[in-house]
Amino acid sequence: MDNFTARDAFAITPSDTVALTAIPDRIYCGGAGNVIGRAINSGADVTFAVVAGGILPVRLQFVRATGTTATGLIGLY
Repeated sequence: MDNFTARDAFAITPSDTVALTAIPDRIYCGGAGNVIGRAINSGADVTFAVVAGGILPVRLQFVRATGTTATGLIGLY
């Protein structure tokens, strides 16, 4: 476990075309499912399977609407 403490948070609305306006350091996932996203230094989307209440420790530039089934996504930075 690291010493990360969020200083701000925002709700994430997945979109197939619009990048996140702020790049979170981590994403809290309120409900279990998949998160389809693209990391800031990547050229391709990947699928993350997440558990309810889990933290996804990846800096995503995009969180896609198509295929994302996890709910309650909150960007932390």
